[in-house]
Amino acid sequence: MTPVKSILLFVVAALAEIGGAWLIWQGVREHRGLLWIGAGVVALGLYGFVATLQPDAHFGRILAAYGGVFVAGSLAWGMVVDKFRPDRWDLIGAAICLVGVAVIMYAPRSA
Repeated sequence: MTPVKSILLFVVAALAEIGGAWLIWQGVREHRGLLWIGAGVVALGLYGFVATLQPDAHFGRILAAYGGVFVAGSLAWGMVVDKFRPDRWDLIGAAICLVGVAVIMYAPRSA
């Protein structure tokens, strides 16, 4: 699997996890109801499935790398959906996380 496909899987996983958490947040904190909560639970389950499609066989490595994607994706979600305006430290932190993702997932390793 190419890094491009792997990155796309991370993006899909982030949309499912962050979107699922947001739906549950809306259902509970914004009193939108059980339908929103249920949709969130389904999306979170989808996230768990998408993560298994990554080519690396090491669960810990995939989840560690995904953590960096989650940080950057959460800020992006907040910007698009909630009109959150990150400051430079948010952006620097997200960039550091994404560098970590690249090192963990795509650094050359000996076989």
